[in-house]
Amino acid sequence: MKKQFSADFVCYNSIILELKAVSQFTGKHESQVLNYLKATNFKVGLLINFGAPSLEHKRFINFWI
Repeated sequence: MKKQFSADFVCYNSIILELKAVSQFTGKHESQVLNYLKATNFKVGLLINFGAPSLEHKRFINFWI
């Protein structure tokens, strides 16, 4: 099964930036960033949520490289 996924932004060829506008993060959102990191072998992923009452963010580090 072939599927294509694309991150919202790729910065400096080593950072995945995933933007959301939801009331709160779920495990699905976090898994998405982790899967992007594993697939690309990038070092850092940032998940940013603009939909909460105040800006939320999480940083992920790829330990699989």
